[in-house]
Amino acid sequence: MKNSYGCILVNPQLGENIGATARVLKNFGFNKLCITSPRDGWPNQKAKATSVGASNIIEKTKVFDNTEEAIKKFEIIFSFSARKRDINKRHLNFKNFLNRLKKLRNKKIGLMFGPESSGLSNNDLSYSNFVVQIPSHKNFKSLNLSHSVCIVCYEIFKLDNQKLFNKKFEKNLGKKGDISKFLRLLKLKLDKKNFFKDKDKKNSMIINLNNLFYRLEPDDKELRILASIISELSKKS
Repeated sequence: MKNSYGCILVNPQLGENIGATARVLKNFGFNKLCITSPRDGWPNQKAKATSVGASNIIEKTKVFDNTEEAIKKFEIIFSFSARKRDINKRHLNFKNFLNRLKKLRNKKIGLMFGPESSGLSNNDLSYSNFVVQIPSHKNFKSLNLSHSVCIVCYEIFKLDNQKLFNKKFEKNLGKKGDISKFLRLLKLKLDKKNFFKDKDKKNSMIINLNNLFYRLEPDDKELRILASIISELSKKS
């Protein structure tokens, strides 16, 4: 990532949320986690257990006594709040937040989130450059702490990794000739089972089988599996 991002959790209450946040950070290529005055102390075993494969982020987590100390090495701070605050700060919707990031290349950016029960206080918000609201349903705007971090980190990851999101996943398709071989086997076995007992309908049934299998896009392995199933089912018990 061109920017140097850090996630700041102000007074987090649950070790599980800290651990889940660390995991989210690692999922999307971030590695800096700062916390201020965690309610249950630090180090926290629940945080480490929940982080699963991101224990290295937990081990490197920096702990501060207050918000002012936690933000001092960042150049730009974005704070996230579930509601608009009556403070003298620039409030951004999520789209404008992402557009703003595009203009802040090579900056040290802090992403600040508040405690689970109350969110960021006006005092915490006073240290930020911008306040961002994550869009959610009007009837229930409160988001779990680690979920909020996940949404933000995922969207930033998208900004810096467009090739991944435009990547086409293609499989090697089986040749039509191989589908024909499978269908000949299938029709042979069905004939032996007197499946086409109504001779007047046999032609239309074969056409329907052709329509079914020729419109599929199986690869060679899938065709071999289908052929093996037909052969196995046709064996005498």
